[in-house]
Amino acid sequence: MSLINTQIPEFKTQAFHNGKFVEVSNESMKGKWSVVIFMPAAFTFNCPTEVEDAAQNYAEFQKANAEVYIVTTDTHFSHKVWHETSPAVGQAKFPLVGDPTHKLTRAFGVHIEEEGLALRGTFIINPEGVIKTLEIHDNAIARDVKETLRKLKAAQFVAANPGQVCPAKWNEGAKTLTPSLDLVGKI
Repeated sequence: MSLINTQIPEFKTQAFHNGKFVEVSNESMKGKWSVVIFMPAAFTFNCPTEVEDAAQNYAEFQKANAEVYIVTTDTHFSHKVWHETSPAVGQAKFPLVGDPTHKLTRAFGVHIEEEGLALRGTFIINPEGVIKTLEIHDNAIARDVKETLRKLKAAQFVAANPGQVCPAKWNEGAKTLTPSLDLVGKI
């Protein structure tokens, strides 16, 4: 069963964010767009490259009224030390969310049971808490956050413009399509 267009589960967990421990929940995510990025674990090799990529593009996410959440199966305590010791992770201004109980990784379908880790999953969630996009990678394949940002903007566009769809490689400001019988077989 796909998670697309389903409500995110109820949850409460702790995160390290801007020098403090904070609570993150399904309720705290409501009211703005959310980009939830699951990673296997702190202190790994590929994960810091993705955190750094997200950090370098964070201003663009904020301009799009979206919060970024990095989630690993570690604790918020681990994330504090990871933030303090990794130059790449130290750039993060968004919450580093702990999921030591694996409630989130299981609910989002990215949990690797035999390892106790998460797959690389990316979820774009609308302000009402509904999942609009998801992508899951093997852990050896890192993501490009610019593609996530493009998908966020496309999800926001179609939410604001019912009846419009974003074609392949659509970027903000590009032409969209209005599905109709007249387009069938013409594209």
